[in-house]
Amino acid sequence: MPPLDLGVLISGRGSNLQAILDAIADGRLDARVRLVLSNRPGVEGLARAERAGVPTRVIAHRDFTDRDTFDAAVVDALRDAGATWVVLAGFMRLLTTTFLDAFPHRVVNIHPSLLPSFPGVDAQQQALDHGVRITGCTVHLVDAGTDTGPILAQAAVPVLDGDDHDTLAARILVQEHALLVRALSWIAEGRL
Repeated sequence: MPPLDLGVLISGRGSNLQAILDAIADGRLDARVRLVLSNRPGVEGLARAERAGVPTRVIAHRDFTDRDTFDAAVVDALRDAGATWVVLAGFMRLLTTTFLDAFPHRVVNIHPSLLPSFPGVDAQQQALDHGVRITGCTVHLVDAGTDTGPILAQAAVPVLDGDDHDTLAARILVQEHALLVRALSWIAEGRL
């Protein structure tokens, strides 16, 4: 199979992007990152991509009057770059059907909970507030709902006595990096 041609959408530091770039560099993931696109200028993830020689682009959502127009601009940029799969790696925007229809069943998200538990924002705090003893992360395909698409892979993370948002989030993030690469590898191998 040919390598996956990825477009990676970010809004911040890009640590999941870095996991993808590292996995490609060391041969664990048969993929090419065609474009890293952020809706926010100046974020660390853009610098990570530039250091790796990956093209970057900023399309600020605030420059658009509505979500559909923003999503159409992002779709055009991804298509122009040659991306056929899209990875949401800390992209903090909900996508419209304009976007999802352009990449049907080819938009992958990483979420810091064991979905369907704790969808949406601040899943780590939701887990702490509910007193669960195990949480984790999920890689799933994106649909029109919020974190409701088909689950591709999950990893469990224990909630330890004394955990706060930051300690729990840090442990989940370690698993996110590994799980996202694993799921993308399965897609590249035709296993998913």
